[in-house]
Amino acid sequence: MTTALPTRRLGALTVSAIGLGCMNLSHAYLQRPSADKAERLLRHALDVGVTFFDTAALYGFGANEELLGRTIMDRRADFTLASKCVLAEIDGKRGLDGSPQAITRVLEDSLRRLRTDHIDLYYLHRLDPKVPIEESVGALVRGVEDGKIGAIGLSEMSAATIRRAHAVHPITAVQTEYSPWSRNPEVAVLDACAELDIGFVAFSPVGRGLLAGGVGPQGVPEGDIRGAMPRFQPPHLAHNLDLATKLKGLADEAGCTMAQLCLAWLLSRRDFIVPIPGTTNMAHLDEDLAAARLDLPRPLLDRVDSLFDFGAVSGPRYPRDAQAQIDTELWEGEPLA
Repeated sequence: MTTALPTRRLGALTVSAIGLGCMNLSHAYLQRPSADKAERLLRHALDVGVTFFDTAALYGFGANEELLGRTIMDRRADFTLASKCVLAEIDGKRGLDGSPQAITRVLEDSLRRLRTDHIDLYYLHRLDPKVPIEESVGALVRGVEDGKIGAIGLSEMSAATIRRAHAVHPITAVQTEYSPWSRNPEVAVLDACAELDIGFVAFSPVGRGLLAGGVGPQGVPEGDIRGAMPRFQPPHLAHNLDLATKLKGLADEAGCTMAQLCLAWLLSRRDFIVPIPGTTNMAHLDEDLAAARLDLPRPLLDRVDSLFDFGAVSGPRYPRDAQAQIDTELWEGEPLA
Protein backbone atom coordinates (compact mmCIF):
# COMPACT_ATOMS: atom_id res chain seq x y z
CA MET A 1 0.00 0.00 0.00
CA THR A 2 1.28 3.47 -0.88
CA THR A 3 1.74 5.88 2.02
CA ALA A 4 1.54 9.67 1.76
CA LEU A 5 4.22 12.30 2.23
CA PRO A 6 3.73 16.04 2.73
CA THR A 7 3.48 17.79 -0.62
CA ARG A 8 4.79 20.98 -2.17
CA ARG A 9 3.92 22.93 -5.28
CA LEU A 10 6.18 23.42 -8.30
CA GLY A 11 4.20 25.85 -10.42
CA ALA A 12 1.01 23.96 -11.25
CA LEU A 13 2.52 20.61 -10.22
CA THR A 14 1.99 19.14 -6.76
CA VAL A 15 4.71 16.68 -5.72
CA SER A 16 6.03 15.00 -2.59
CA ALA A 17 8.02 17.48 -0.51
CA ILE A 18 11.09 15.31 -1.08
CA GLY A 19 11.57 13.64 -4.45
CA LEU A 20 14.05 11.08 -5.72
CA GLY A 21 17.05 11.97 -7.85
CA CYS A 22 17.66 8.84 -9.92
CA MET A 23 21.08 9.69 -11.41
CA ASN A 24 23.28 7.58 -9.16
CA LEU A 25 21.32 4.42 -9.99
CA SER A 26 23.00 4.48 -13.42
CA HIS A 27 25.56 7.27 -13.64
CA ALA A 28 28.43 9.24 -12.15
CA TYR A 29 28.71 7.82 -8.62
CA LEU A 30 30.22 4.49 -7.57
CA GLN A 31 29.43 1.83 -6.56
CA ARG A 32 26.31 1.43 -8.70
CA PRO A 33 23.57 -1.00 -7.70
CA SER A 34 22.58 -4.09 -9.64
CA ALA A 35 19.58 -3.72 -11.94
CA ASP A 36 17.46 -5.72 -9.51
CA LYS A 37 18.42 -3.55 -6.54
CA ALA A 38 17.77 -0.34 -8.49
CA GLU A 39 14.35 -1.58 -9.58
CA ARG A 40 13.41 -2.56 -6.03
CA LEU A 41 14.46 0.87 -4.74
CA LEU A 42 12.32 2.67 -7.33
CA ARG A 43 9.26 0.59 -6.51
CA HIS A 44 9.84 1.08 -2.79
CA ALA A 45 10.04 4.84 -3.31
CA LEU A 46 6.58 4.77 -4.88
CA ASP A 47 5.24 2.62 -2.06
CA VAL A 48 6.46 5.01 0.63
CA GLY A 49 4.97 8.09 -1.02
CA VAL A 50 7.54 9.60 -3.40
CA THR A 51 5.62 11.21 -6.25
CA PHE A 52 8.49 13.03 -7.97
CA PHE A 53 11.18 11.16 -9.93
CA ASP A 54 14.02 12.97 -11.67
CA THR A 55 16.08 11.52 -14.52
CA ALA A 56 17.85 12.82 -17.65
CA ALA A 57 18.95 11.73 -21.10
CA LEU A 58 22.56 12.14 -19.92
CA TYR A 59 22.38 9.64 -17.06
CA GLY A 60 24.04 6.47 -18.26
CA PHE A 61 23.53 7.78 -21.81
CA GLY A 62 19.86 6.79 -21.62
CA ALA A 63 20.23 3.82 -19.25
CA ASN A 64 18.58 5.68 -16.36
CA GLU A 65 15.52 6.56 -18.43
CA GLU A 66 15.34 2.94 -19.59
CA LEU A 67 15.48 1.82 -15.94
CA LEU A 68 12.49 3.99 -15.03
CA GLY A 69 10.70 2.96 -18.21
CA ARG A 70 10.78 -0.75 -17.44
CA THR A 71 10.29 -0.42 -13.68
CA ILE A 72 7.62 2.09 -12.71
CA MET A 73 5.67 3.07 -15.83
CA ASP A 74 2.94 0.59 -14.90
CA ARG A 75 2.15 3.11 -12.13
CA ARG A 76 2.41 6.19 -14.33
CA ALA A 77 -0.58 7.91 -12.74
CA ASP A 78 1.05 7.80 -9.30
CA PHE A 79 3.95 10.19 -9.88
CA THR A 80 5.33 13.26 -11.64
CA LEU A 81 8.08 12.40 -14.13
CA ALA A 82 10.93 14.82 -14.84
CA SER A 83 13.71 14.44 -17.39
CA LYS A 84 16.20 16.68 -19.19
CA CYS A 85 17.73 17.44 -22.57
CA VAL A 86 20.65 19.49 -24.02
CA LEU A 87 23.29 17.47 -22.15
CA ALA A 88 23.27 14.04 -23.77
CA GLU A 89 25.32 11.50 -25.66
CA ILE A 90 26.89 12.88 -28.82
CA ASP A 91 29.11 10.51 -30.81
CA GLY A 92 29.60 8.32 -27.76
CA LYS A 93 30.62 11.16 -25.45
CA ARG A 94 28.93 13.66 -23.15
CA GLY A 95 27.95 16.63 -25.32
CA LEU A 96 26.10 19.93 -25.10
CA ASP A 97 23.60 20.86 -27.82
CA GLY A 98 20.73 23.26 -27.17
CA SER A 99 19.66 23.59 -30.80
CA PRO A 100 15.95 23.02 -31.48
CA GLN A 101 16.81 20.07 -33.73
CA ALA A 102 18.82 18.32 -31.01
CA ILE A 103 16.18 19.03 -28.35
CA THR A 104 13.46 17.52 -30.54
CA ARG A 105 15.57 14.43 -31.23
CA VAL A 106 16.54 13.90 -27.59
CA LEU A 107 12.92 14.33 -26.48
CA GLU A 108 11.78 11.59 -28.85
CA ASP A 109 14.56 9.32 -27.62
CA SER A 110 13.59 10.00 -24.00
CA LEU A 111 9.92 9.21 -24.61
CA ARG A 112 10.89 5.92 -26.23
CA ARG A 113 13.26 4.91 -23.41
CA LEU A 114 10.78 5.94 -20.73
CA ARG A 115 7.96 4.02 -22.45
CA THR A 116 5.59 6.93 -22.24
CA ASP A 117 4.08 9.54 -24.53
CA HIS A 118 4.29 12.38 -21.98
CA ILE A 119 6.95 13.81 -19.63
CA ASP A 120 5.43 15.99 -16.94
CA LEU A 121 8.43 18.30 -16.46
CA TYR A 122 11.18 18.60 -19.06
CA TYR A 123 14.29 20.65 -18.33
CA LEU A 124 17.01 22.26 -20.37
CA HIS A 125 19.83 20.53 -18.49
CA ARG A 126 22.34 23.31 -19.13
CA LEU A 127 22.56 26.58 -21.07
CA ASP A 128 24.16 26.14 -24.49
CA PRO A 129 26.00 29.44 -25.01
CA LYS A 130 25.95 28.90 -28.78
CA VAL A 131 22.13 28.95 -28.88
CA PRO A 132 19.89 31.80 -27.65
CA ILE A 133 17.84 30.58 -24.70
CA GLU A 134 14.72 31.74 -26.53
CA GLU A 135 15.36 29.21 -29.32
CA SER A 136 15.94 26.33 -26.90
CA VAL A 137 12.80 27.16 -24.93
CA GLY A 138 10.89 27.50 -28.21
CA ALA A 139 11.68 23.87 -29.02
CA LEU A 140 10.20 22.83 -25.67
CA VAL A 141 7.12 24.97 -26.31
CA ARG A 142 6.50 22.92 -29.43
CA GLY A 143 6.78 19.81 -27.28
CA VAL A 144 4.12 21.26 -24.97
CA GLU A 145 1.88 22.07 -27.91
CA ASP A 146 2.26 18.49 -29.19
CA GLY A 147 1.30 17.07 -25.80
CA LYS A 148 4.69 15.45 -25.23
CA ILE A 149 5.73 17.79 -22.39
CA GLY A 150 3.57 19.06 -19.57
CA ALA A 151 5.80 21.80 -18.15
CA ILE A 152 9.17 23.39 -18.86
CA GLY A 153 12.12 23.58 -16.49
CA LEU A 154 15.67 24.96 -16.45
CA SER A 155 18.76 23.57 -14.72
CA GLU A 156 21.79 25.53 -13.43
CA MET A 157 20.73 28.85 -14.97
CA SER A 158 21.02 32.40 -13.71
CA ALA A 159 18.23 34.75 -12.73
CA ALA A 160 18.76 36.76 -15.95
CA THR A 161 18.47 33.63 -18.10
CA ILE A 162 15.41 32.47 -16.16
CA ARG A 163 13.67 35.77 -16.87
CA ARG A 164 14.49 35.55 -20.60
CA ALA A 165 13.17 32.00 -20.75
CA HIS A 166 10.06 32.85 -18.75
CA ALA A 167 9.23 35.63 -21.21
CA VAL A 168 8.95 32.97 -23.95
CA HIS A 169 6.89 30.48 -21.93
CA PRO A 170 6.11 30.14 -18.21
CA ILE A 171 8.84 28.18 -16.45
CA THR A 172 7.55 25.70 -13.88
CA ALA A 173 10.75 24.76 -12.05
CA VAL A 174 14.43 25.63 -11.83
CA GLN A 175 16.86 22.93 -10.71
CA THR A 176 20.25 23.79 -9.24
CA GLU A 177 22.67 22.27 -6.77
CA TYR A 178 21.67 23.55 -3.34
CA SER A 179 22.72 22.37 0.10
CA PRO A 180 24.34 23.91 3.16
CA TRP A 181 27.70 23.81 1.33
CA SER A 182 26.48 24.98 -2.13
CA ARG A 183 24.37 28.09 -1.67
CA ASN A 184 24.68 29.80 -5.05
CA PRO A 185 20.88 29.94 -5.57
CA GLU A 186 20.72 32.41 -2.68
CA VAL A 187 22.58 35.01 -4.78
CA ALA A 188 19.64 35.69 -7.12
CA VAL A 189 17.85 32.55 -8.36
CA LEU A 190 15.60 31.95 -5.35
CA ASP A 191 14.39 35.54 -5.43
CA ALA A 192 13.67 35.24 -9.16
CA CYS A 193 11.71 32.05 -8.56
CA ALA A 194 9.67 33.72 -5.81
CA GLU A 195 8.96 36.71 -8.05
CA LEU A 196 7.85 34.57 -11.02
CA ASP A 197 6.05 31.81 -9.08
CA ILE A 198 8.55 29.17 -10.19
CA GLY A 199 9.30 26.11 -8.09
CA PHE A 200 12.87 25.25 -7.11
CA VAL A 201 14.32 21.74 -7.18
CA ALA A 202 17.48 21.23 -5.11
CA PHE A 203 19.79 18.54 -6.43
CA SER A 204 22.74 17.14 -4.44
CA PRO A 205 21.04 18.36 -1.24
CA VAL A 206 23.43 16.46 1.06
CA GLY A 207 26.66 17.70 -0.50
CA ARG A 208 27.05 14.75 -2.88
CA GLY A 209 27.12 12.43 0.12
CA LEU A 210 29.84 14.19 2.10
CA LEU A 211 27.29 15.96 4.33
CA ALA A 212 25.56 12.64 4.99
CA GLY A 213 28.68 10.93 6.27
CA GLY A 214 29.14 8.99 3.03
CA VAL A 215 32.69 10.16 2.27
CA GLY A 216 35.76 9.56 4.42
CA PRO A 217 39.40 10.74 4.37
CA GLN A 218 40.15 8.26 1.59
CA GLY A 219 37.84 10.19 -0.74
CA VAL A 220 35.71 8.45 -3.38
CA PRO A 221 36.36 5.35 -5.53
CA GLU A 222 38.46 5.73 -8.65
CA GLY A 223 36.19 6.55 -11.57
CA ASP A 224 33.58 8.29 -9.41
CA ILE A 225 32.71 11.71 -10.90
CA ARG A 226 33.28 13.38 -7.53
CA GLY A 227 36.95 12.52 -7.74
CA ALA A 228 37.39 15.32 -10.29
CA MET A 229 35.63 17.87 -8.07
CA PRO A 230 38.05 20.03 -6.07
CA ARG A 231 36.05 19.77 -2.84
CA PHE A 232 36.76 16.02 -2.79
CA GLN A 233 40.49 16.43 -3.44
CA PRO A 234 43.33 17.34 -1.06
CA PRO A 235 43.90 19.74 0.51
CA HIS A 236 40.20 20.70 0.41
CA LEU A 237 38.78 17.34 1.47
CA ALA A 238 40.24 17.33 4.99
CA HIS A 239 38.85 20.81 5.69
CA ASN A 240 35.41 19.88 4.37
CA LEU A 241 35.31 16.64 6.39
CA ASP A 242 35.94 18.76 9.48
CA LEU A 243 32.85 20.80 8.59
CA ALA A 244 30.90 17.55 8.19
CA THR A 245 32.01 16.46 11.67
CA LYS A 246 30.67 19.71 13.09
CA LEU A 247 27.42 19.20 11.17
CA LYS A 248 27.10 15.76 12.75
CA GLY A 249 27.38 17.40 16.14
CA LEU A 250 24.40 19.61 15.30
CA ALA A 251 22.45 16.62 13.97
CA ASP A 252 23.14 14.70 17.17
CA GLU A 253 21.78 17.65 19.17
CA ALA A 254 18.64 17.63 17.00
CA GLY A 255 18.19 13.88 17.35
CA CYS A 256 18.36 13.30 13.60
CA THR A 257 20.89 12.21 11.00
CA MET A 258 23.18 14.53 9.05
CA ALA A 259 21.19 13.94 5.87
CA GLN A 260 17.92 14.72 7.63
CA LEU A 261 19.35 17.95 9.02
CA CYS A 262 20.47 19.06 5.53
CA LEU A 263 17.06 18.26 4.05
CA ALA A 264 15.14 19.94 6.88
CA TRP A 265 17.38 23.00 6.49
CA LEU A 266 16.55 23.16 2.78
CA LEU A 267 12.82 22.73 3.34
CA SER A 268 12.94 25.62 5.82
CA ARG A 269 14.52 28.04 3.34
CA ARG A 270 11.48 28.61 1.09
CA ASP A 271 8.15 26.83 0.78
CA PHE A 272 8.64 26.22 -2.94
CA ILE A 273 11.88 24.21 -2.55
CA VAL A 274 11.77 20.45 -3.23
CA PRO A 275 15.01 18.54 -2.55
CA ILE A 276 15.75 15.43 -4.63
CA PRO A 277 18.35 13.36 -2.78
CA GLY A 278 19.66 10.30 -4.55
CA THR A 279 20.51 6.99 -2.96
CA THR A 280 21.05 3.35 -3.82
CA ASN A 281 20.07 2.22 -0.31
CA MET A 282 16.46 1.62 0.73
CA ALA A 283 17.10 2.42 4.39
CA HIS A 284 18.78 5.69 3.44
CA LEU A 285 15.77 6.56 1.28
CA ASP A 286 13.43 6.05 4.21
CA GLU A 287 15.75 8.14 6.38
CA ASP A 288 15.74 10.97 3.83
CA LEU A 289 11.97 10.99 3.48
CA ALA A 290 11.48 11.18 7.25
CA ALA A 291 13.02 14.68 7.06
CA ALA A 292 9.81 15.92 5.40
CA ARG A 293 8.09 15.63 8.78
CA LEU A 294 10.83 17.08 10.98
CA ASP A 295 10.14 20.31 12.83
CA LEU A 296 13.52 21.53 13.99
CA PRO A 297 14.01 24.67 16.08
CA ARG A 298 14.98 27.80 14.15
CA PRO A 299 18.06 28.50 16.30
CA LEU A 300 19.54 25.12 15.38
CA LEU A 301 18.88 25.70 11.66
CA ASP A 302 20.53 29.10 12.06
CA ARG A 303 23.62 27.34 13.38
CA VAL A 304 23.75 25.30 10.16
CA ASP A 305 23.65 28.64 8.34
CA SER A 306 26.55 29.95 10.36
CA LEU A 307 28.61 26.78 10.00
CA PHE A 308 28.40 27.00 6.21
CA ASP A 309 28.60 30.74 5.81
CA PHE A 310 30.22 32.01 2.61
CA GLY A 311 33.87 31.04 2.50
CA ALA A 312 33.53 28.20 4.99
CA VAL A 313 33.77 25.42 2.41
CA SER A 314 37.15 24.78 0.81
CA GLY A 315 37.44 24.47 -2.96
CA PRO A 316 35.28 25.14 -6.03
CA ARG A 317 32.25 22.90 -6.52
CA TYR A 318 33.16 21.97 -10.10
CA PRO A 319 36.34 21.47 -12.12
CA ARG A 320 36.98 24.11 -14.77
CA ASP A 321 35.41 22.29 -17.76
CA ALA A 322 32.19 21.54 -15.88
CA GLN A 323 32.00 25.05 -14.40
CA ALA A 324 32.11 26.44 -17.94
CA GLN A 325 28.66 24.91 -18.50
CA ILE A 326 27.17 26.50 -15.36
CA ASP A 327 25.17 29.70 -15.74
CA THR A 328 24.11 30.02 -12.08
CA GLU A 329 25.60 33.04 -10.29
CA LEU A 330 28.75 32.79 -8.21
CA TRP A 331 29.25 34.31 -4.81
CA GLU A 332 31.53 37.33 -4.79
CA GLY A 333 35.04 35.95 -4.42
CA GLU A 334 33.99 32.32 -4.94
CA PRO A 335 37.01 30.25 -6.00
CA LEU A 336 37.17 28.72 -9.45
CA ALA A 337 39.26 25.71 -10.44
